[in-house]
Amino acid sequence: MCNLYNFSSSQDELRALTKVLDDIAGNLEPSIDVYPGRNGPVVRNFKGRRQLAMLNWGMPTSSRVMFDATKKRVQKLQAKGQTVDFNAMLAKEPDRGVTNIRKTDSKHWAQWLGIENRCVVPFTSFAEPSPTEGDKDPATGQHRNYWFALNESKPLAVFAGFWTPWRGARTIRDGVLDWQVYAFLTASPNAIVAPIHEKAMPVILTTPAEIETWLTAPWTEASKLQRPLPDDMLTIVDLPPTQLVSTEPQGPLI
Repeated sequence: MCNLYNFSSSQDELRALTKVLDDIAGNLEPSIDVYPGRNGPVVRNFKGRRQLAMLNWGMPTSSRVMFDATKKRVQKLQAKGQTVDFNAMLAKEPDRGVTNIRKTDSKHWAQWLGIENRCVVPFTSFAEPSPTEGDKDPATGQHRNYWFALNESKPLAVFAGFWTPWRGARTIRDGVLDWQVYAFLTASPNAIVAPIHEKAMPVILTTPAEIETWLTAPWTEASKLQRPLPDDMLTIVDLPPTQLVSTEPQGPLI
């Protein structure tokens, strides 16, 4: 699953493509690498208007996953003879977030399928780790990344995404905070991505019409966009010899 992408387009081009009405993102850097748990530019529906803002990558994890994670931590502490308050620990359980969303028919995601929680995530290229066992940096043993874009010039496109306000903990150290978070939709991989990542690829929107449908149409219509990009619309653009897979925390694929 995609856990690293780059945005290198101009802010003006992004605003024009997505018809942004309000821009609260500040001045964006010329090139932004976005990792899980980091902030990235997002165009979202916000109080009836279209807004460009910086949100944190990683939607809330399901309550069942969080419950099970807390249960394991509690059991370890109890095994050491400590007395713990399960509910208090559950409220503070670190949630690194879900970066890629596939199963939109699940109860967990149903609450965010409406227009008010839809967004698009701008990118110019995205990465998937090499599946080849020997394709590693000899010093670290980490796999290198393949980079994908619409073509060699890396034009602007967007992922279909969701966002929500969320109160929770990313880490135990930082504790419970208020967040604005997002993730993007995935689909089956096309023939370009499948040899590198056989499970999924991001849902990519390339035209103003597709963006309008995603941000304004009822879910029955917008959900039709959850499909792989045609093979002839995507290409591998780079495999830098020193580009390594991110060691940032990665959320589960659910």
